[in-house]
Amino acid sequence: MAGADPRDTERDAILRALAPVVDGIAATFGPVCEVVLHDYRRPERSVVAVAGTVTGRTVGGAMSEIGMRMLARGDAAGHELNYVTRTGDGRLLKSSTMVLRDSMGAVFGALCVNVDVTEVDRVRGLLDALAGSTGSVEAAGPTGPPADAPVTTFGDDIDSVVEALLDALLDAPLRGRDQTWAGLDRGRRLALFRGLDERGVFAVRRAIEQVAARLGISRASAYSYLAQSRAATADAPAGTDDTSQGAHP
Repeated sequence: MAGADPRDTERDAILRALAPVVDGIAATFGPVCEVVLHDYRRPERSVVAVAGTVTGRTVGGAMSEIGMRMLARGDAAGHELNYVTRTGDGRLLKSSTMVLRDSMGAVFGALCVNVDVTEVDRVRGLLDALAGSTGSVEAAGPTGPPADAPVTTFGDDIDSVVEALLDALLDAPLRGRDQTWAGLDRGRRLALFRGLDERGVFAVRRAIEQVAARLGISRASAYSYLAQSRAATADAPAGTDDTSQGAHP
């Protein structure tokens, strides 16, 4: 098309070339596997191809918390391989997220593989019991998934993903300190906005309105806190890392 950005043309071609790979990987591992191809240029409908039904997402669906965090890292994002999370209904997933780069090295998407290992965990526990020992995949130590595998929100609706991050980063900290937003000092307010920003929340349209509504502040105030948190991060001395990482995706 006349006037099309050559970089977008290249990225579209890469995504088209990977579409058959999505089906091939899922077919190889069977019904416990799901493969999702994401286009980060469209956070609210990033899923461009999907095979398998582990998380129930469909083409045109939104990116997960994991993708939003990758998006926030921009070109500094890297592959995250062989990590473990839980779905909202308690299933254990073993996953890998591989970022996609164009010829200039810019990150523009990801290929994600999710394998439901819930039954593997149960079988391992049964075999351990039969062998006279105790344990499971979750308690397997350094060679197995962590016992505190974080819950990750997957869904086609980006608003539900943003809400889950708000629940984790706003409600829980405030309840834990027995405080309200009004009771937080400036440093803690900026830390909350920095945490949301580092997880890619503000790359989503209307997210600033969601955050403002949850906190009971104006949109202008939310924008102001976001700008201040970014300025504070930019002014931090080199080598300083006060980032709140939260759960591993």
